[in-house]
Amino acid sequence: MLQSRCRIIIPHDVGLTILKGAVLFGLDPSVIKVRRSPLTYGVGVLNRFVEGKHPPEKLLIKDGTRWCTDVFDTFIAADQSVALGEMVKRSYTPAKPSQQIIVIHVYCSEKERVGFISEPGVRKCGTLRLDVSGTQSSAPRREIQTLMQFGDTEIRAIAIDVSTGRTVKASIDFLSH
Repeated sequence: MLQSRCRIIIPHDVGLTILKGAVLFGLDPSVIKVRRSPLTYGVGVLNRFVEGKHPPEKLLIKDGTRWCTDVFDTFIAADQSVALGEMVKRSYTPAKPSQQIIVIHVYCSEKERVGFISEPGVRKCGTLRLDVSGTQSSAPRREIQTLMQFGDTEIRAIAIDVSTGRTVKASIDFLSH
């Protein structure tokens, strides 16, 4: 029996404490300085294929380049502490320089460590579509910055074409995903 080996403590008014915290946060969001991420969040990317590191079924050869598909690039891991307004930034290069639309899918999972977007339990929770048609990049490789801002009740995701300044934004509900 569990009772004979452990002392079980049940605090009084747990529901009232949670309600009080929710009301305080609603009145002044700055009262919550740090929260824990309920899920792991990241984006799906193509990476250079590394023999022995990546599974052979993920190999894609495009224009003579060996790519690993479905890679989950983690922005924040499940149960990681997140400060209010914390921003995580990554830079990516489109697979083809001639791409007119850059699509970045945001994924989430309950697992702390995720390798690929095709793993069980990984689901798409948002999409950023950046239209770069009609623009020219002076850089030899176009840079797309992806930023995610955490810590509030929603995640703000932003993609920026560095050469033109074009921006697209999306919000993901931090509490329901």
